[in-house]
Amino acid sequence: MATARDARLARDVLEQLEGSEGALAVERDGRLVLEVPPEIGKLLQQVLDVVARGGTVTIGSVPPVLTTSTAAGILGISRPTLMKMINEGTIGSHMVGTHHRLKADDVFAALRARRARERAAFAELMELEGDEE
Repeated sequence: MATARDARLARDVLEQLEGSEGALAVERDGRLVLEVPPEIGKLLQQVLDVVARGGTVTIGSVPPVLTTSTAAGILGISRPTLMKMINEGTIGSHMVGTHHRLKADDVFAALRARRARERAAFAELMELEGDEE
């Protein structure tokens, strides 16, 4: 959990990172060791944003193969809904004994696809809203 000091430090760093141009780098003993890839820099900026607002950041790892309960949790759906998706072929799975297992990559791909559909639907709604004015 972020302390008030952590939040202040994160805000200070975010102020220094104003704008989308530039690069983050790691230094050791005053010399450049590594330039951080932009994707990692954006991730770090998101973490700093959460901490600056006093939020909590939790970092964990996901195994390459997931149970249906874990996959449903990641997708934010019920296990019966996930089983329906598996039976319909919407998301792939394989059997381990009598249990379905899913590849983490497939689960995250399904999550990204759903978010893309949601963003497209929201953009369409906003466009329709703008047409009414």
